[in-house]
Amino acid sequence: MAEHGRNKTSAIRDDVIAKEMSGELRANRSIRAEEERELQPPGEDQPETDRAPGTTLVGGTPPGITAAGVEIRSELGRNLGRAVYPADREAVLETLRSNNAPDRLTELAERLPDGEYGNLQAIADALGLGGENRRT
Repeated sequence: MAEHGRNKTSAIRDDVIAKEMSGELRANRSIRAEEERELQPPGEDQPETDRAPGTTLVGGTPPGITAAGVEIRSELGRNLGRAVYPADREAVLETLRSNNAPDRLTELAERLPDGEYGNLQAIADALGLGGENRRT
């Protein structure tokens, strides 16, 4: 019988090993045999380290749009989906209502002027939400 691949254990044995190791991998204690390899917390007279000094860890906001604009666009995208495009104002409103979108999104979409929108960017532009300025 020929072995396939480089794995010397069977799939069942892999599952057993993974189950045995899961406790060690999730342990709230040291799992290293050598104590000097453990990470040490800062001392009493040392400041806490900052993983991103001078910035926040919220995520990147592209130039040309605010963090609130990114959030609203994201919510609109989740609630509209892709199948609605191209869509007019009424189709956008109907889709938001049928997907039980938050009232603030429906109220925002009610301000859309009549016309056809090919994608979310066109809707965001019509609502004045701003858009990402692409680098060239």
